[in-house]
Amino acid sequence: MTPAQLKAFAAIVRHGSAKQAAAELGVSEAAISSHTAALRRELDDPLFRRAANGLAFTPGGLRLATRAVELLGLQDQTRLEVLAASQGRRILRVAATGLFAEYAAPGLIELFKTRADDLEVELSVYESGRFPELLASRRADVTVGPNPPEHPEALRRREFLKYQLILVVGAGHPLASRRCEPSELLSHPWLLGPSAVERDGATTQLLRRFRVPETSQRIFQSHAAATAEAQIGAGIGIVPEFRIQEVLASGRLHRVSVAGGAAPGVWAATTLEPLHAPAVASELLRFITTPRATQAMLTGSGADIGRFRPSVHVTLWS
Repeated sequence: MTPAQLKAFAAIVRHGSAKQAAAELGVSEAAISSHTAALRRELDDPLFRRAANGLAFTPGGLRLATRAVELLGLQDQTRLEVLAASQGRRILRVAATGLFAEYAAPGLIELFKTRADDLEVELSVYESGRFPELLASRRADVTVGPNPPEHPEALRRREFLKYQLILVVGAGHPLASRRCEPSELLSHPWLLGPSAVERDGATTQLLRRFRVPETSQRIFQSHAAATAEAQIGAGIGIVPEFRIQEVLASGRLHRVSVAGGAAPGVWAATTLEPLHAPAVASELLRFITTPRATQAMLTGSGADIGRFRPSVHVTLWS
């Protein structure tokens, strides 16, 4: 099996069509067919058959689909590690949800990097539903986000930090400094960061609890931007309580006093099992539960997230 053959088959699985696979890879359909035929001969399995509603994969084809993603990801990871080693560097790729990346990751990463001069950390933001795929394809070494109810046995997960999200408004907002009824919240805009699009997590829990319609939700590119709008009285914000104590004490923001106006959450870090994960990923999982790491995440580091190299890749949702 060659990388080109595996890429062709993985593309067929993603699109359910050889034509679309060829378009994605920038090759002819004949090239895709040639790669598929070679795999069928080598594995002695038809892999898939055409059906009325698309392609029907054999059990062997389904197994190959999983292995193709893993093998291609391992190839990319190996290429990256060899390049880093030749330059005397190690690279840790962390995929995190927007809430963690913005509020807790800078302090953690800066402190973790002080443990080794040869360490580079790449932090990318993704929706948590993609985490298993990112780990399986070796596009991420560690994922950090809401603690999912279930996870594949091949993954190792560690809970490390509990937090609480609260509702806030600016000092001049009509909901400030008084007890509110839940129904009153629905007549105001909700100012949200990227975590609002998560299927799970504390932000989604609050939106569902108050039945906030999509028409009342304004989603910003960052949680800081949403909080800044809330501070000038433009609507209701959702923020981690541990990061706004000073702002609450100053009176620039007020906590909304309403039944159910807080939602607990817990962040968890996940990697592949030690046999398959890079050693530095296991190091982070051990370090992330230490008191020093917790303090760094709660208080921040004063570091701009953009300082970390390679540059941060952010996925935005509309």
